[in-house]
Amino acid sequence: MKKESRIGLDFEVDKLTNSIENIITGDSFATEVLILEKSELKLVSKREKWLFDWKEE
Repeated sequence: MKKESRIGLDFEVDKLTNSIENIITGDSFATEVLILEKSELKLVSKREKWLFDWKEE
């Protein structure tokens, strides 16, 4: 029998919505949460023009 693996998510859900919502402005942003494949890691870097600042967020 195949063993089921669980994936932990490192964020807090404070409200269920269909998108990410800025609680200060009320703006919402279309959102899709996907599992990042190991082969995709090299694509999410500053060198590849990835603009999200993980330390700031």
